Amino acid sequence: MKKLILSSLLVAAFGLASCQTPTATNTAKKETTLIKKPMDTSYKKTEEEWKKTLTPDQYYVLRQKGTEAPGTGEYLNHKEKGFYTCAGCGTELFSNEEKFDSHCGWPSFDGELGGGDRVVKVKDFSHGMIRTEIVCAKCGGHLGHLFDDGPTSSGLRYCVNSLSLGFKPAEK
Repeated sequence: MKKLILSSLLVAAFGLASCQTPTATNTAKKETTLIKKPMDTSYKKTEEEWKKTLTPDQYYVLRQKGTEAPGTGEYLNHKEKGFYTCAGCGTELFSNEEKFDSHCGWPSFDGELGGGDRVVKVKDFSHGMIRTEIVCAKCGGHLGHLFDDGPTSSGLRYCVNSLSLGFKPAEK
């Protein structure tokens, strides 16, 4: 937990290169837009229930909007075929086909499953910058941030904490 808190402070203080930069304004790339739809509020748990079902580190990231230390996440270099799920509620969020190596220290995806209904985008004014936070639409768990600097045709980079993810292998 101390490692995660220190990591969050370093990210906040130094921006950690391109991984935590404010939203890019490159007009050649698709700009981030906020989803206006409300979150699905049917999945409710008390904070005590969350603390019982998540590890302390997962709780810190998913419920308290923390950040794991760069380069330490279980899914950073993960290459298996399947679906990345929300560690809080199990909703499938991303597929391995959307994953790419952004060299920023966190798993990165250039799109989400479901045509934009699984991840909610929220303006984040924390740490003296404007970013787009991404949260699970079902349980509201903090996933990471969305940037407009992705190298693929979408121009997007969903920068996600491994601690906020689970993985469901593809059926053979």
